[in-house]
Amino acid sequence: MTQLHDSLTDAQLTAYFEFLRFASVSTDSQYLPHMAACAEWLRGRLAGAGFDVTVHATPGHPVVLAHGPKKPGRPTVLIYGHYDVQPVDPIALWTHPPFEPFLKDGKVFARGATDNKGQILAHIMGSETVLASHGDLPVNLIYLIEGEEEIGSPNLAAFLETHREELACDIVAVSDTGMVAAGIPTFTYGLRGIAALELDLTGPDVDLHSGVYGGAVLNPLTVAARLVGSLHDENWHVRIPGFYDGVPPIAEWERVCWARLPNPEASMLEVTGTSQLAGEAGFSALERVWARPTAECNGIRGGYQGEGTKTVLPSKAHVKLTFRLVPDQNPERILRSAMDFFEAQIPDGVTLRMTPGHTGMPYLLDPELPAAQAAKRALASAFGGEVAMIREGGSIPIVQTFKDVLRAETLLLGLALPDCRAHAPDENFPLANLAGGIRLHGHLLAELAAAL
Repeated sequence: MTQLHDSLTDAQLTAYFEFLRFASVSTDSQYLPHMAACAEWLRGRLAGAGFDVTVHATPGHPVVLAHGPKKPGRPTVLIYGHYDVQPVDPIALWTHPPFEPFLKDGKVFARGATDNKGQILAHIMGSETVLASHGDLPVNLIYLIEGEEEIGSPNLAAFLETHREELACDIVAVSDTGMVAAGIPTFTYGLRGIAALELDLTGPDVDLHSGVYGGAVLNPLTVAARLVGSLHDENWHVRIPGFYDGVPPIAEWERVCWARLPNPEASMLEVTGTSQLAGEAGFSALERVWARPTAECNGIRGGYQGEGTKTVLPSKAHVKLTFRLVPDQNPERILRSAMDFFEAQIPDGVTLRMTPGHTGMPYLLDPELPAAQAAKRALASAFGGEVAMIREGGSIPIVQTFKDVLRAETLLLGLALPDCRAHAPDENFPLANLAGGIRLHGHLLAELAAAL
């Protein structure tokens, strides 16, 4: 077969494209048939590689669970990933249809190309490669691939509890994080947690004429803007009382590791297209993203949104917020504090309804653990060069749950590049990273077999 990149073949690229064509958007019920079909495709792929596979129904979307050949005396490794993807909006900003994969300049463009289909498929193809070469795996291997990560994994914790014995393992490995730059192997030892909150503000019963009633009736959209504006002081510190309670200082060894990374602030400027990096005073951009908590407004709406002017005083306003959290912040406590903070500011004439959303605990791994050292050796073997040690600004809510329920730590072995545009139009994944992930999987299993 034609060699596309290193050991990557036409057959592997075809399979990757098949996987990406499933419009497996978990948050939107119109995609339910695509979710079920995608789970079934995974079942067939893993079964074809020799795994014992079951597709489990949940109150939401299916979980795909696969077990490889099992032998006593070998460590058990659980590979976690997800097949659900983010919505494609705004569709007009995509260069090509988001569920029709397109190859250009060595990159595949499609929704889910990186997050997480490319990364989990690299592990599956890695297992296929090892089995084809050796007829066996060096560890007892489990795949757990869910369809709800992009909506906070609401049913996975219960699934872990129910299947605790079947999922018992020595270590979990996840490729759903990033590399600091192309070709630089990256080990992530920390994730931020998350807490989501929605605000619904209501003033008058109906939209009003802003000339007739403006100045006599409070505008809930203006109140919403004030609430959002109250979140930060002039130095971009979060003003919610107690927000920083329990936040540890950044360790000196971390500052040293991060200072050695290749000009991360210049990369951030290039990838984001912003003219200036900014945020909480007293910290670098990396420190703010990886080791400091944040409060962000993700959306605000109300009133007239069409072309031109409509002189309306809106009846309602809506705000979507998320808080990214670090050890040892508790999402539920942060939400309670935030709700108290907003409630205290609501003026008479406007009512506020607050709806807590999904949450996820932050996670921090000791990078000196034997499994972590094995993972670093595998990364170096797969990609070459010194391994970058980082935390990740994003969240994978289930990782802390693996520790709580399965008593297993998680290795975070990212394959995403800073410009992969995950969650955005023109999401992409380099074939070099798909091939590298396949190599990484083989090295990882061998290193863990020796270390555990």
